[in-house]
Parts: sequence; structure tokens; C-alpha cells
Amino acid sequence: MTQIAFIGGGNMATSIIGGLIREDAVNPDLIHVSDPGEEQRQRLEADFKVHTHAENLDAIANATVVILAVKPQMMKEVLAPLAATLTARQPLLISVAAGISLPTLQAWSGCKAVVRAMPNTPALTGTGATGLFASDEVSLDQRNLADTLIGATGIAVWVKTEAEIDAVTALSGSGPAYYFLMMESMIAAGIKLGLSEDTARRLTLQTALGAGKMASASEVAPDELRRRVTSPGGTTEQAIATFEGAHLRDIVQAAMDAAARRAAELSDELGN
Repeated sequence: MTQIAFIGGGNMATSIIGGLIREDAVNPDLIHVSDPGEEQRQRLEADFKVHTHAENLDAIANATVVILAVKPQMMKEVLAPLAATLTARQPLLISVAAGISLPTLQAWSGCKAVVRAMPNTPALTGTGATGLFASDEVSLDQRNLADTLIGATGIAVWVKTEAEIDAVTALSGSGPAYYFLMMESMIAAGIKLGLSEDTARRLTLQTALGAGKMASASEVAPDELRRRVTSPGGTTEQAIATFEGAHLRDIVQAAMDAAARRAAELSDELGN
């Protein structure tokens, strides 16, 4: 049986554990979590009936999968005392920390089979979008296992090159903040047009939810969905024309280029 160890019991680990148990994908008795916070350990035990540990080495003792859910800046320090055990056991290592490259993770951990995962915050609600990239040593069975584990938080998509993880970071990793900014702007505009803050907020959030669900459920591409609600000479056409006149597409491209560049820079900085 596959025993899974989580190093770090914070939000991302909690979202994955919650998804696995919600989908009945893994027996809670096979999940071990290490976290320095006693309150967090007690919460995980109470909520999910998993095993918790104060020491990382205790969590990974018999693990066939180790999920690294710690801050990127802490990764080297966390892996150093685990390297001997990881090298000897060679579990599948999955990192959800941004900016740490596969070669760096392999060097610090001693593991050969390593998967980088770039999740996003909606994983906390089971609606996440995660990009995955695997080292050559990851077997088909291990890829399928990673699919199951990470897919418990939403969707998981494999990319072909590690460089694409930077693009994933710029698109879905940072993407929720782009939509939140749009929501902020729409709420503020609605208030200026005379709506109450509560009304503007509720209508904005429901519109965002509805648009997302409609696009996800439809076989029609977003550009066609946009055209279908943009009547000639109508109100939507005027709004879209304003967006286009302000070069919204160029702004989005520039923003994502900046995010991707920063992701690459962080990889270089954190790997040194």
C-alpha cells in the first residue's frame, strides 16, 4: 500500500489531504503529516484522522510518496537532515514549492523520481489548477499516482518541459489574483454607477462564478462565448470596444511575461 508523507501541514497540504479524503482516494491511516505547530497537528488529526508528527524524519520513515509543502526559502534547510533517508528509500518526491528546479530538488534530497507541481490557491476549495512536470526517472505508475494526489485539488495538467512551469506560474499560479483584481475593479465601478457596495459585490462575484462555470461546461471557446453575448450596437459591445481600445490583451501579455520572468529569476535565486 502507498504511504504518503507530507512535509508541512499548511494550506496546500490541507487542501490535498482534504481532497484525497473527500474523493475517498486514500485511506487516512496511510497519510502522515509533519508540522512544527502543535495546534495545526491537532487540527489535522481532528479533521482528517491522519497521523501527525513533530519531526519530519518520523513522517517519512515508511513513505513511498513524500510531498514537500514548505516555503521555497526553507526547502534546502528542511531537506538537509532528510537526505540520507530519502536517498536510501527513493520515494516519489513531489514538490509544491515554487521556484525550486528539479535538478536542485534531486541534489538536495538524493531522490531521483521527482515531480514539480505548480498549484494555485483555489486548490483550497477543490477547484485548483496545477501544472506538473516530472524527471525522467518518474515511472508511468508514479505519474498516475501524482495525477491522483494532485488532481484531488482540482485539475492537474502535465507540461513537456520544466521551462513551461514558469508559464504555468504566470497563467494559473498567479492567475487567481488577476481575476480578483478584475472583480475589485468591477465592484468599484458598480458603486460609482450608483449600486450599493453589497449589491455590486454580490453581482460581481456571481457573474464571475457563472462565467467560469459556463466556459468550463461549454465546448465553445471563450472567444465565441464572448461574441455570443456581444450584440451589435449593444452595451456589451461598447464595453468590449473600450477594453480593446485600452489594449487589454497587450496588458495581459505584458503582465504574464513579467510573472514568468520573475518565476525564472526565483528559480535561479533559490537554487543557489
